[in-house]
Amino acid sequence: MISQGRSLELFFVDGRPDGMLTAEVFNWTGHVLRTPRTQLKEALAREEAGFTGVYLLFGERDGDARLYIGEAEDMRLRLKDHAVKKDWWEFAVLITSAANNLHKAHVKYLESRLVEIATEVGNIQLDNGNIPPRSSLNEAAQANMESYIDTLMIVLPAIRIDAFLSKKRSVKSIEFATTDDGEATRFTFKMPRHDVEAYAVLRQGELIVEAGSRVRPAWVGDRKHNTHYYRLHDELLAKKIIRPDGSGGVMVEDYAFSSPSAAAAVVAGRSANGRTSWTVIDNGMTYAEWEERNLEEDQE
Repeated sequence: MISQGRSLELFFVDGRPDGMLTAEVFNWTGHVLRTPRTQLKEALAREEAGFTGVYLLFGERDGDARLYIGEAEDMRLRLKDHAVKKDWWEFAVLITSAANNLHKAHVKYLESRLVEIATEVGNIQLDNGNIPPRSSLNEAAQANMESYIDTLMIVLPAIRIDAFLSKKRSVKSIEFATTDDGEATRFTFKMPRHDVEAYAVLRQGELIVEAGSRVRPAWVGDRKHNTHYYRLHDELLAKKIIRPDGSGGVMVEDYAFSSPSAAAAVVAGRSANGRTSWTVIDNGMTYAEWEERNLEEDQE
C-alpha cells in the first residue's frame, strides 16, 4: 500500500529561516510553533503560547545535545519559569491545537508518549529524569492522540527536529522498488578481504541495509577530511545497531540510509561511492547502471 501525501504549511513569522515559524498540516488539528530563545518574548506574546500543550526545549549541556519534554495548561507561564531556571536551552517548540481543544489529560498522554519515543530512538540525551506516566484516556481518546502523534512525526522532521526520527526499518513488512517481474530489487556490497558482505533494498528514497549484513566494525577512513559518515558509523556502534562479531561486524537491525554512499561508507568503514559499490544481486549491475536503465525505461 502506497502512503498518501500530506500538505504541510510553514509560515516564517519574521521572514527568516532560523527565526520563529509555525507549522500546520491540512485537515490536522495540531499547531506547532518553533522559536529561538532570543525571540522568546515575541513568541510568548502569541495567543497559542497560552494554550494547553506540550513543549520541547533543545540545547546543549556539557557538549552534548539535550532535550527536555514538558506539558502545561498554560505554556506561557511554564516557559517563563524555564527561562529563569534552565540556562542550557537554545530554542523551544510549542505543540498544541489551533482551537486550543487539548486538555490536561491529552497533553500528559502526549508528553509521556514523546518521552517514550525519544528514549527508544536514542538520537538525543533527555533532560527528563524519567518517563512520566500516561494519563487515563478512554480507548477512543487514545486512538485520537496516536493519530495526532502520527502527523506530528511528519511535522517535526520537516522543521529540522530529528529527536523522534528512527532509521530502523523492518524489511519484511515494507514494499520495495521492483524489477519487471515484480520481485524486490536487492543490492549487495562485498569486500571479502575485510569480511564485508552487506545486502540492501531500496524503498521510498531510502537504501535499507538488512539485518545480518557483515560490515566493518570500526571506522578506518580519514576522520578529518572528505566525509562526515564516520559520525554515523560511531553512532550505530554506540547504539549497538552495529555489533562487533569475530573479525568484522554485523548489522543487528535493518537500518535506513538517505543515500547509497551513506550506506556504503558505514558498511565499508570509510568513504565510498555507493553508486558504484552497490550492485544488483540478480545481474551484477552497479546502482548507477540500474538507475540509468530505470530512467531510460521511464522515457519510453
